[in-house]
Amino acid sequence: MTAARGPEDPERIGGYRVLRRLGEGGMGRVYLGASPAGRAVAIKVVRPELAGDPGFRARFAAEVAAAQRVSGAFTSPVVEAEPDGAVPWLATAYVNGLSLKETVERYGPMPEPLLRTLGAGLGEALIAIHAAGLLHRDLKPANILLAKDGPRVIDFGISRAVDASADGPTRALTSEGQIIGSPGYMAPEQIRGGTLTASADVFAFGAVLAFAATGRPPFGRGALAAVIHRTLHEGPDLDGVPASLERLVAACLSGDPGERPPTELLPSLLAADPAAAGWLPGPLGEELRQREDTLLLDMRELARSRTRGGCCSAAPPPRDSPSSAAGRPLHWPRPTAGPDGGPPRRSRCGGRRSATSATGASPSRSSPGRSSPTTRDRCTAGTRSTPGGSYGPAGSPSRPSDRTWSTGSRTTAAS
Repeated sequence: MTAARGPEDPERIGGYRVLRRLGEGGMGRVYLGASPAGRAVAIKVVRPELAGDPGFRARFAAEVAAAQRVSGAFTSPVVEAEPDGAVPWLATAYVNGLSLKETVERYGPMPEPLLRTLGAGLGEALIAIHAAGLLHRDLKPANILLAKDGPRVIDFGISRAVDASADGPTRALTSEGQIIGSPGYMAPEQIRGGTLTASADVFAFGAVLAFAATGRPPFGRGALAAVIHRTLHEGPDLDGVPASLERLVAACLSGDPGERPPTELLPSLLAADPAAAGWLPGPLGEELRQREDTLLLDMRELARSRTRGGCCSAAPPPRDSPSSAAGRPLHWPRPTAGPDGGPPRRSRCGGRRSATSATGASPSRSSPGRSSPTTRDRCTAGTRSTPGGSYGPAGSPSRPSDRTWSTGSRTTAAS
């Protein structure tokens, strides 16, 4: 659930203006930010108590470097990061969608065609992650966002880099001796703290598909110890998984890593229709369209707020200026100096250019028949006042009353 920026939240992080808080986890807070050009980003800011731990800083810097190697149509790329700052942070491309967890809880299990499209996209995302020498290690419904043009895998905060010198085992980037992951989606070897390979992510892939198909985790809910016991000693509950997909899901959830299908085969095994705009039908698709409209209004309002005083708004503060909220440094580039070493010359909105050049000399007259150059006032021309959108509780799109998935003539009621 998103929330408006509070007094304890920074106004800016690096070169990004903070719009609102998206969430909070064990590592820190996540904010929706906007770049100077109006690009939306998700910014994860590390908790101050963790930022003071040199060991954590080293692991975070290594994980940032690893995540920057990942690129793919179904992942969220790293845009910028500052692991060595006073408070480390990481910015990724913002995915304006609902998590798979929230979607299934609200709309019920997915019908088979959408399951296949979801699985094929997740398979391609894992291929890209593994090709970069990484394991995700925490693939779960909350870390999968459903966007208008397909699913996205997010949160590489606990990924591990693969040590290619030792037959594919992993080199820990998180603290040694800790089991990191989400029970119910962790492979047995991950629970036991053993050597991990790409097949651990395939196990989580199968658990995610089972959840999307049935609305419940394949090893149930309840106490942590009970979920772990079922994962280690009992088979998954696949009642409700479409018969055509049950064999694939069961193979992915095998207790033996060697019996799970290789990542490279997952997209082709799903035989899915390609993900494209409008792949999510019915009320969910409409909700995503509303979210896109709201984000667009937010960005337009932000752009107008920068130019309400004129198209020549003040330059951003220099790098060594503190932020007004949490004492965090700003990291804006310094404005380029003018020809005389002073601040850069700027034209005035709606007026003619300065009659004196930067050196103080008068400019030459225009050629006969040509008018002298002018600057049109572009600050307010052609604009209308449009209320900005909101991701807070008061401005969020209303939840659809028709809680169903609709795929053409086929409709599946939510549970």
